[in-house]
Order: sequence, then C-alpha cells, then structure tokens
Amino acid sequence: MSECMIYRITHSLIYTFTHLHIHSMNSSSLWTRRQFLQGCSAAIAAMAGSRLSNLAFADPTSPLAENSDILICVFLRGGWDALNVVPPIDGPDRGLYESARANLKIATSGQNSALKLDNRFGFHPALAPLHELYKAKHLAVVHATGLTTDTRSHFDAMQFMELGTPGAKASTTGWITRHLNTIGSSSALIPALAAGNGQPISLSGLTNAAAMSNPSSFKLAGHWKYIEQQQAALRQMYGGSNSWIHVAGLNTLNAIDTVEQASAGSYAPANGATYPNGGFGDQLKTIAQIIKMNLGLRAATVDLGGWDTHENQGDGGTGYLSNILTQLSQGLAALYTDLDGAGGSNYTSRVSMVVMSEFGRRVKENANHGTDHGHGSAMLVLGGGINGGQVYGTWPGLANEQLYDRADLAVTTDYRQVLGELIVRRLGNKNLGAVFAGINYAPLGVAHGTDDGVSLATPSPSTSPAPSNLTNQTFLPLTANQIRR
Repeated sequence: MSECMIYRITHSLIYTFTHLHIHSMNSSSLWTRRQFLQGCSAAIAAMAGSRLSNLAFADPTSPLAENSDILICVFLRGGWDALNVVPPIDGPDRGLYESARANLKIATSGQNSALKLDNRFGFHPALAPLHELYKAKHLAVVHATGLTTDTRSHFDAMQFMELGTPGAKASTTGWITRHLNTIGSSSALIPALAAGNGQPISLSGLTNAAAMSNPSSFKLAGHWKYIEQQQAALRQMYGGSNSWIHVAGLNTLNAIDTVEQASAGSYAPANGATYPNGGFGDQLKTIAQIIKMNLGLRAATVDLGGWDTHENQGDGGTGYLSNILTQLSQGLAALYTDLDGAGGSNYTSRVSMVVMSEFGRRVKENANHGTDHGHGSAMLVLGGGINGGQVYGTWPGLANEQLYDRADLAVTTDYRQVLGELIVRRLGNKNLGAVFAGINYAPLGVAHGTDDGVSLATPSPSTSPAPSNLTNQTFLPLTANQIRR
C-alpha cells in the first residue's frame, strides 16, 4: 500500500473516533482525546515522513544476519579536483601537471608536499589520516574513474551516477535500491540509512530506508509532557488486529523504541576516535551508532558538499581545498577507528566505504586560481576487506592528445565497475546485471589473461564466494594489474 493510503486510512480512524465520542466527552476524556489526536498526528508523520519512509513494513522477527556486510557510500557533491587529490609525482605527466597548474600544483618535496602512494602518484597533504590507512593496506585508490557519458552538469551527472544509468534518467530506482532488492533486505529493521535529512537518489524507490541526522532525533513528534500517553494510545490503537496497517503501525513504534533505547545517553566512540566538528562528522558518527545496534543495516549514504572550486581553490596544497579534504580525511579515519574492533566486534571486517564524486576538474587551472568542471575523477575504497596500499586503474596520461576533449582527464574505468567489485565480492550479490544493466563481473585475470593475485576486494566470509565459472571478457582494470600505461 502507498504512503498516501496509509494517511487516508489513519485519518479516517481519527475522524471516526472524534465524531463518535465528541458529544459524550467530559473534561477528563477530552484530555485523552487530545493525546490521541496528537499521537495519531505523530504516527502519520512517522509513516509518511522521510525520516521513517515505509520502515513500518520491516519484519523485526526475522532480521538479517548480524554479520552481513555493509556498504557506506560517501558522495562528494560538487565535483572534486581528483588531480590534486591524487596528483602525479613523477614521470612525464609530472611536468605536464606542473605546467597546467602553476599556482595550484602540489609539491613533491618540502612543506605541503604530496604523500607518496607509489612511484607515480601521491596524496594531497591534507589526506594524512587516510594515508596512514593506505600504508596499512586498508585503503585503495582507483584513478581515472567516472561516467562513460559526457556531461558537465552537476545535477545530470549526480543523477546518472546515483541511478546507475549513465545518460538516462528513466529509472525509478537508485542503484543501491536495486542491489538491496536483489539480495532481499526487507526483513531487516533498518536495511538502509541516509545519514542526513533527506534520501539520496541512490536510494530512490526503497520503501524501508531511514533518514536521520542523529539517532536521538529518531522519535515520535509530540509534546514532551504527553509522549508516554501518546505511545500507549498508539500501541493500543494498532494492537487490536493482525491487519497490515496494524502490523505496520506496531513495527514503526518498535523501530523507534529500539533506536531510542539503544541511543540513550551520549555516544562514546571507540578506540579514542575523534570525529570532526560539524554535520559531516555527526552523520558519520550516526552511521557508526546504527551499525553497532545490529539492526540489519546493509547500506548507508552520507554526503559532503562544497567541492565546486571554480575560484580560490588554494595554492600549493593550502587553502579551501585543503580544509575540506582535512574534514573528509579526519571523518573517514575516525569512522574506521571507531569501528575497528569496537566492543570486541571487528566491524571494519564487514564494512566497505567508497568515496565518489560526480566528475573531476579541468587539467588546467583557470585565471581565478580554481578549476572548472572536468571529466575523469578518482575513487577511494576503504575497509577491512579491501586490498589496499595500491593505486588501481588504467592511467590515460596528461598529454594533449590523451586528454578527454583535449581538456580533461579521460575516464578509463567506469565507476560502476568499482561499485560492482564491492557488490559482488564484499556484499555477495552475484546478480550485478540487475543492479547495473550491461555491466558484468569480470573475475580476476580475465582482462589480461593472467592471475596476478591482486584484486580490489577480498570475498567476504559472511557471503558466498563469487562464482568461479564466469567467462565474460569485460575489461575490469581494478581487478587486474595495478595502474599501468
């Protein structure tokens, strides 16, 4: 049933209750009627609002296994400057990079110099916390990734990527929704979480996703003085039958009670993890809390905006871009630390984080010490099951004839192949074609005919291994050799 029908039926119940009893109410029962109306209004808001969506239809008696793997998708809105996030530090492309970015270039030595990843690439100096995870082989970089279609529109690019349908907007479901629907996640209390105030396009069409900025705000709205009476009235209202609306109402109340009880008091991150101040840090902390509640979470999303650096981006690895990269790096490192063996549970072994943006920036800086909309980007992948400490992908080069449209870093790895590697190997979904039409999982070694023992992600022990009899010859750089010309 639709949310609109839930509203109409619930509103009808309120109307019937009111008009049957309005003439027989004394002053005491009038207060009870007020409680009832306030409670029903809260129920309508809970059922139809974005914070709960159709969470009511989850079945708490058959939750998903607590050891299920979890995907966290971090979307950097605005198009980040991948060439300064992961700049070339040696070879012929280093000279081309320096020529194109006389002011913005990241130095290879001295103050604010690049943090070495391998012999060809480095990290922006503001990514020092993530560099430590890279050296510990928990973080991998995939360079020259992005959309296979051409657009420099933020809105179009984000929609294409989140729908998982480059060049097309007809889909009514996001790629995460299709993944969860394919594996069957409806039995979880909270299978998907949008950390923030709204639901992203990647979760479009998912009827049991929750959106919250903080677990403490995940509650019934109402007057503090009457909240217990409201809850009691609602439980009585929805407890009289096994019909779908009664079950839906009770399950919604159970979900709220579970989160409220688990999040009582202040949250103390594990292992001394310190999240950055602000919304992004708070939302990452929310994800950690929900993971630790073991409510069947399978996917979470979080956004960080402000990457549209047309001017005053920051010369020499300093300034605005450095500040926002510091926020990103500290936040992700804190989340990893918080989940790493917390409370005797090694949550990081079940968590895979992927960082993506709608596109990169132009190779050449502009007159305002910024960079304009580009094409090729870079993705970061972080988790206990990631074969980190390596840069994956096929590097296209920065020579004029190697650039896309003679201006941008070319895309050599479809971003869906990176996500597909996680979906198949970490999340145990073998039906990748149902998530990304036309994309097939390519087992290690198919692209180059050799098995070099290198893959972006290891198969999760909590899921069945990827099928070994796949023979599709789709080129998947990230599951083959390391980055190459």
